Amino acid sequence: MAATLGQVLALVLVAALWGGTQPLLKRASGGLRRVHERTWARQLLQEMKTLFLNTEYLMPFLLNQCGSLLYYLTLASTDLTLAVPICNSLAIVFTMIVGKILGEEIGGKRAIAGMVLTVTGITLCITSSKPRTAAPPLQSLSRKCRQEAPRSES
Repeated sequence: MAATLGQVLALVLVAALWGGTQPLLKRASGGLRRVHERTWARQLLQEMKTLFLNTEYLMPFLLNQCGSLLYYLTLASTDLTLAVPICNSLAIVFTMIVGKILGEEIGGKRAIAGMVLTVTGITLCITSSKPRTAAPPLQSLSRKCRQEAPRSES
């Protein structure tokens, strides 16, 4: 099943929402290291309170969840073998880009080469999912004439 341009753009948006929010979530969750409680239940509740009362964490989290909702809605009409590679691979690329913008070390030339190869592979996936075209008109006409030609009996 071929993906439409709208479906591909929705999947790229999902990847941007997932990948773009990861470095922001990582940065905003740094305050969890200071939370220490005696029991695991109190620790869990205190960590949840710390995260969900922190708007620096909550906004990227909600955007990330919007990406998950869009992914779920897009899967209803998109081929799974196309949706999963586009979203997951491009999410890594977006994570690296946003991480670099935020000042994180992304790995140098090898990471950039990996991003280029990833985008190239996704482009191949998208272009190979397009439906095959029918035979050219002249070949179809020629084939039809041969089938309809009267057979001589010798």
